[in-house]
Amino acid sequence: MDLGLRGKSALVTGATRGIGRCCAEIFAAEGANIAICARHHDEVDETVAALKRENVMARGQVLDVSEKAALEEFEASSAEAFGGLDIIVANASALAMADDEEAWRSSYEIDLMHTVSLVNSAMPWLERSSAASITAISSVSGREIDPSGPAYGAFKAALVHYMHGLAVKLADKSIRANTVSPGTTYFRGGIWHRIERETPDVFASALVRNPTGRMARPEEIARGVVFLASPASSFTTGTNLIIDGALTRGVQL
Repeated sequence: MDLGLRGKSALVTGATRGIGRCCAEIFAAEGANIAICARHHDEVDETVAALKRENVMARGQVLDVSEKAALEEFEASSAEAFGGLDIIVANASALAMADDEEAWRSSYEIDLMHTVSLVNSAMPWLERSSAASITAISSVSGREIDPSGPAYGAFKAALVHYMHGLAVKLADKSIRANTVSPGTTYFRGGIWHRIERETPDVFASALVRNPTGRMARPEEIARGVVFLASPASSFTTGTNLIIDGALTRGVQL
């Protein structure tokens, strides 16, 4: 299937590892120009170099997405470099699993407010795009109570509500807004890799909870993200795509 991404321009936050990295790689493989950001210089440089091997324009910046001015500057400079911006994917997360006030603060600033800032500053370019879409990465933790921290689940739920509201608000401008909610996702350097090393009993219990007996690979989530964000999914807006291997038990009506 042709996703219609060749020549389009996409921006993904938190995109040097895991789901974000796989999203960036698939966008580039499909012919989209791609801008990425993350916190570490070496990871950003390596990722951009890999993306450029797909013969697309690729750029990256080291930044903390909770710093609104830096995030907006990166978005503006990327749009200027690419001649516009069609797709934004808000992937960065604090992954704050503790049950304390700091987890609430960091989840608010990173999971929620970076998404809001990203959307608001992208609007001038999205309004001019013929294939504009916004995708936020939520989590099944926003859908049901699970072992993750309360702040993490609460703000992931807020993202689903926010995206659905945007879908309704922006429909007459042909700007789509959707959410993807992954289940447990395993990759080296990720949170579940760390849990496997540090608390193997917790890791084992997480595997048992999933009927598939395994966790997702990040590329399995990213394929859903890229399809949902692409022109091939042009009439899909206001949805929350759950990719969890039947982990969650609630029926989504």
